[in-house]
Amino acid sequence: MNYITLPSTDLKISTIGLGTWVFGSSHWSGAEKKDCINAAHAAIEHGVNFIDTAPIYGDGLSEEIIGEVLKSNRNRIIVATKCGLIKDGKRITFNLSPESIEKEVEASLRRLQIDCIDLYQCHWPDPDTPIEKTMSTLLQLQSQGKIRHIGISNFDLDLLKNALSFAPVVSLQVQYSLLNRSIEKDLLPFCREKQIGILAYGPLGGGILSGKYHKQPHFTSSDARNFFYKFYQSKQFEQIQTSLEKLKEIERPLYQIAINYIRQKEGITSVLVGCRNREQALTNTESVQWDLSPEQVAFIERHFTVIAE
Repeated sequence: MNYITLPSTDLKISTIGLGTWVFGSSHWSGAEKKDCINAAHAAIEHGVNFIDTAPIYGDGLSEEIIGEVLKSNRNRIIVATKCGLIKDGKRITFNLSPESIEKEVEASLRRLQIDCIDLYQCHWPDPDTPIEKTMSTLLQLQSQGKIRHIGISNFDLDLLKNALSFAPVVSLQVQYSLLNRSIEKDLLPFCREKQIGILAYGPLGGGILSGKYHKQPHFTSSDARNFFYKFYQSKQFEQIQTSLEKLKEIERPLYQIAINYIRQKEGITSVLVGCRNREQALTNTESVQWDLSPEQVAFIERHFTVIAE
């Protein structure tokens, strides 16, 4: 495994991180708790020391699973979780108010069974709460020893700059894949300049870049591959399959090509990859055993269709 120090911190994190949205069994057609625990242990055994979760993943179930994993691995693991997405019946609301954050952090600490969260991130922007109030609350939690570092997720450049004016933000978590390279326009250059670590999620485009889908699948309306990773629609699916055929000329597993394309980009601290079981966890970590050459990167960029900008 390779490791990079998250800028402005003492956190040396694995370049492949474990994303755990699937662990919550929500929006991903379910996942067995035992399989999730085994997957996390497999990833750790093969050098992954960075785990990212969130209370919204399965109404806290993902955090509870990671809490079980941390019992025997706390000293080896850097754990990140989030705040700001609240489930209200069937609705999800955005809430980064001081009162909500203070409530969320206590619940996360309890589920994770730890005393301090290494990286605490705003999950999504909250248009109804001034960013200075949110950042002030996070600074207070930091001074209380409940969180070590402050990160944000899914913020645009203007909001990121605004947040930085009120608190030291060390990381930005954002979607980045062969299919969605929108951060290359402004966020990636800015974070490189300001030494803000980028945690890239969705490197496999919700699984479509794994190469396992040869026919267009159909998911339930609540599945993330239907409403969040919108790459499975007929026209887009066909375009992606054409691009994947070209990538086969590199003669490496497609999912590893997709992961390494993001992992090797300057400014990327860690690529967050999800998994359902031990086998998937192992194949993801194997990506670090080789690198794409400059010629292969150029080949990919010539032949791969970008779907989201």
